[in-house]
Amino acid sequence: MWLGYDWRAAAVVDEHGNIVDSLEWDGHMTEHAVVERLRQIAAGQPVREAEELKQRFPEAVLCVHGDPQLPDADWPTPTSEQQAVADAAALRLAVEGVQAAANDPDRRLEHLVRGSDELRASHLTMESRLIEWAGLFFPMTTVSDRAAYVRTVAGSEDPAAFAEAMGIEVPAELPSDKEWRSLVEWAENAAQANGRLDRMENALRWLAEEHLPSVSALVGPLLAARLCVEAHGRARLARLPSGTVQILGAEKAFFHHLKTGAPSPKHGHIFMHPWISRSPRWVRGKIARMLAGKISIAAKIDAFEGQPWGEAEVAKVEERVEALREANKQPPSRR
Repeated sequence: MWLGYDWRAAAVVDEHGNIVDSLEWDGHMTEHAVVERLRQIAAGQPVREAEELKQRFPEAVLCVHGDPQLPDADWPTPTSEQQAVADAAALRLAVEGVQAAANDPDRRLEHLVRGSDELRASHLTMESRLIEWAGLFFPMTTVSDRAAYVRTVAGSEDPAAFAEAMGIEVPAELPSDKEWRSLVEWAENAAQANGRLDRMENALRWLAEEHLPSVSALVGPLLAARLCVEAHGRARLARLPSGTVQILGAEKAFFHHLKTGAPSPKHGHIFMHPWISRSPRWVRGKIARMLAGKISIAAKIDAFEGQPWGEAEVAKVEERVEALREANKQPPSRR
């Protein structure tokens, strides 16, 4: 025998599909009440009618209505008015579910990481075009600080003011007033994009340090956020083997290795960390392998809300990095 139930009724059916007993909800059927019963079912708890029938038929197998193991039977069906209330309750639950997604730090990190990448690409393009554009009229200008150069253009009322600010002579060929105004507006937009990028990365750092404190302490919040997004969430990052963490971000190179037999990648996004990028080429793979293992441990601590790593744990990892560099001062001999 089976005991099937939904938000408004419960029924016991035998192996032949005959309804043995049934109970229907006789409470005040408001949208709020239906929402609460739907939440109860979603949490895996049977409704009151199902509990009462279970006491009468303890041998019956409890199943939510729609379970494939329930036999076909003449189950109690709701009226059109009851179904309308249920539809409204289901819509309300769907809206609440979407709103609950805003509390998911993994999704928020993804938007921040992708948004900062897009904003950075746009900003660099605008910055490069400005330097090349202004360089047509001021070819002798040395650009050592791109951001400062952009701000100088944005704050110059005319070419003469720009030349004075940069300490160079006013060239013979100058842009028209309209072209200089366009160039200044382009510089203003580039400077504003740089400010927006800084604010977005600050928000990204804050959220990463809250969501991934140990990984952020180990490799920095920006890299921690990128690894989390690449792994599709903190929980999955904690489950990934360290070998996979090591090459996150290098999937194309890895599949090219599988397809053609080319050398496998030794690091993905973690190459951004100075422990790897500023190490000699021949020792980067060893450091990447060791660091990936530590990241996996730190991710597990964050996912299961353990005691976050601090300076002492990071210092031990840094000592290990220095030991690997010291043990591999010279490149391996090729035979």
